[in-house]
Amino acid sequence: MTEPFLTEDRLAIQAMAREFAMKEVLPVANELDPQHGEIPMALREKMAGLGFFGILIPEEYGGLGLGLSEYAIIVEELARAWMSVASLIARGQQFTAGFDADQRARYLPAMARGEFLSAFALSEAEAGSDVANLSCRAVPDGDGWRITGQKMWCTFADGSDYLQVFARTEPVDPAHRSRGVTCFLMPKQRGTLPEGVTGTPVRKIGYHGWKTWELAFDGAWASEIVGEPGKGFRIAMGDLDTARIHTAARAIGLARGALEDSIAYAGERVQFGRPIGVNQGLRFTIADMAAQVEAARALMYQVCTAVDAGQPSPTQASMVKLVASEMAERVTSEGLQIHGGAGYTTDFPAERYWRDARLTKIFEGTSEIQLRIISDALLGRTDRA
Repeated sequence: MTEPFLTEDRLAIQAMAREFAMKEVLPVANELDPQHGEIPMALREKMAGLGFFGILIPEEYGGLGLGLSEYAIIVEELARAWMSVASLIARGQQFTAGFDADQRARYLPAMARGEFLSAFALSEAEAGSDVANLSCRAVPDGDGWRITGQKMWCTFADGSDYLQVFARTEPVDPAHRSRGVTCFLMPKQRGTLPEGVTGTPVRKIGYHGWKTWELAFDGAWASEIVGEPGKGFRIAMGDLDTARIHTAARAIGLARGALEDSIAYAGERVQFGRPIGVNQGLRFTIADMAAQVEAARALMYQVCTAVDAGQPSPTQASMVKLVASEMAERVTSEGLQIHGGAGYTTDFPAERYWRDARLTKIFEGTSEIQLRIISDALLGRTDRA
């Protein structure tokens, strides 16, 4: 980078997002997350009023038209308060790769207003990291399609305004398994599942701000396709670089929450007649936590700058997702340890940061998948089944 990343405009965006996160989001998270309470509608409406759902949507469609750099800054601030809220803003501006001109005109303005939020129905019981192994099928029926099969890990399926469903519309080609998958857009009423779709909430240990669902499609109707038939795999992969940088920002926000809370607790908690923050071992731990957060953030800023300059790199996106998520698990664990027994209760946010940070190593491609992507880029691909 040839100039400071945090320009005056970005510092203003950061300050606005930080004020909202600490004043509006954090108190709600502290109250609701231990009870598995979901993000309140009032909070969504405030986010929409601040333009958070249109950060990446072009101004011509009512969005802010900002870059990934500004997006990452806002996501970090929101995740520092509650990762569920930091994830919600993606529901209005990701996964739009493949929209044609008509779809962009119809949907992007509503997305920018927070009125057309998505749920992503891609993974299945046997198609997680191996996304091409989809078995959910769609067959033609008049001027639409009937979708039958199972989906896993569909977060926000009930609260969203539409499902983005990936189903196989052509027989599997063993030599090209990713071919023949089509992306369907399935609008629905917020707060319900579409007709022909039933679901069971997944019993999660974290990410409590909304439900994640196992879905069953039984001839569910879909009439609109995103992109070309049979080429939905490309749609699914099209936003992964953004999604992985988004996850890195969430991980950094969680780690920063653990760091800041640990610094405060170290000055307040008294043992043996003095604050625990005077103990060298704990001071060194906090210093190391801070250095890890700064290192991950610097890499994220570098990757965002490259993407905004028109130089995206899937390898670097995987690197920052790997580095930040692994860092977040370590730092949030140390933060919980600093809180001692209190950290193992729901009376402090330390345990929430830890639980949610653990998830960042799994979704948007596990750490092992990121290592495979990076090693393939460095060493070349090997023959795999």
